[in-house]
Amino acid sequence: MNAAPANAAAPAATSRGVGVADRLADAPEVRDAILNAAGAARGLPGYDPRAMSHSWLFTGPPGSGRSYAALDLAAALMCTGVEEGRPLGCGECAACRQVLEQHSHTDLVFIQPQELSISVDSVRDIITRAATRPTVAAWRVVVIDKADRLTDGAANALLKTVEEPPERTVIVMCSPSADPEDFSQTLRSRCRHLYIPAPSVGAIVKELVDAGASESDARLAAITSQRHIGRARRLVADAAAQKRRAVSINLAEDVFRGSLAFQSASALIGAVQKEAKDAHAEEDQAEIDKLEQAFGAGGRGKGTQKIQRDVNSAVKELKDLQKKRATRRQRDLLDIALIDLAGVYRDALVLACGADVQLIHPDFSKLAEELAGRVGEEGLIACQAAITTCREQLVQNASPQVAFDGMLGRLRRACGAK
Repeated sequence: MNAAPANAAAPAATSRGVGVADRLADAPEVRDAILNAAGAARGLPGYDPRAMSHSWLFTGPPGSGRSYAALDLAAALMCTGVEEGRPLGCGECAACRQVLEQHSHTDLVFIQPQELSISVDSVRDIITRAATRPTVAAWRVVVIDKADRLTDGAANALLKTVEEPPERTVIVMCSPSADPEDFSQTLRSRCRHLYIPAPSVGAIVKELVDAGASESDARLAAITSQRHIGRARRLVADAAAQKRRAVSINLAEDVFRGSLAFQSASALIGAVQKEAKDAHAEEDQAEIDKLEQAFGAGGRGKGTQKIQRDVNSAVKELKDLQKKRATRRQRDLLDIALIDLAGVYRDALVLACGADVQLIHPDFSKLAEELAGRVGEEGLIACQAAITTCREQLVQNASPQVAFDGMLGRLRRACGAK
C-alpha cells in the first residue's frame, strides 16, 4: 500500500504545503487507513477497494485531533496534486490548502456545533447539504464535529442518510466516545470506526515550536494539557487561559484558607462567564445585524410593521441560540478548570505513592508535594471524587456557584481543613 514512512516528522497542523501523510505521521495506523480509503475511492492502483466507506465514525480522547483527521480524509479525496504526480493529499495543491488551512472548499461541509446539543432542525440542514452533488471535486465530504451532541431525535433523523449516503458523499462523524451512553449505537453500527489516539508530547511540542513557541513553553503546554492539542495551543498563546489554569490549581491551596477558597471560586466563575460572553460579543452582534439586513429592517412604507414583528421574532430566536452557545462555552471552560484542579491532586497522589510517573503540573510540583505530605492517600482519592461530582453536576445544569461551593466543602472535609 502507498503510505509515508512511520518515522516522518509531525508538522504543524496548519502549515502550508504539509501533506496528509506527514500530518498523520504520529499515528501511522490512522494515516494508512485514511490514505488507503482515499486511494480506493479514487480508483488509484495498489489500493484495496474494500478500504473505502461512505460513512465513518472517528473517535478518540479529547484533543486527539479527530476533526483534523476528518479534514485529512477530505483533502485526500479532493487533492488535485495527484494528477500532477504528487502524493495523495499533497498539501500543496489549491484543493488541499482550501480543506486543510481554510476549511472552506466548496465541496466540504464542516459542521462545528457551538450549542449544548445538535437539534433535529440542524440535522435536516445537514441532510440537505449532504444530498448536494459535488461541484468541483469528485466527492462531497460532510464532517460533523462533536457528534456526541446529537439528540436522540437528531440521530434518528440522520440515520437514513448515514445508512445510504448519496453516491458521491462521504459523511464523517467525530465523537470523543462510541460508548452507548454517549453516542447512538444505531448510527455507530452503520459506520466504519476509526480510533484517533492522542498525539505524542513530542509531536505537540514540534507543532507549537514551529508556530513560534519556545521549547520549554511548548513542552509544559503539551504535558499539562494532557496531550490535548487544542488546549496546548491556547496555553502557549492565551494569557487568560494561563491565568485561569493557575487560579484553578491554586484552589487546592486556598482550601486550607477558610473562605478564601469560596471567594477564589466565585472570581473564577465570574471570569469564565464574562469570557464566554465577551469573547464572541462582536461576532454575535454581526450575526444579528446580518439577520436584520436580510429581513430589510428599518424600512418604511406599507407592511413595515409586519416586517418588524418578523425581525423581532427572528432576532429573539437568534439571541436564544447565542445564549445557548455561551452556556456551552462557559461549561467547557469550567470543566477545563476542574480537570486542572484534579491534576494537582493526582500529582500529589503520585508523589504520596512514590510512583515514578510524569506529573501533570510539573510547575506546581511544590504544591503537590505539600498536599502529599498534608493529606493522606484516602483523602486525595476523596478529593478526586469531589471534583468528579462537581463535573457531573455541571453537565446536569446545576448552578456553577452551587456546584463549586459543594465541591469546596467536600474538598475541605477530605483534606481535614479547619
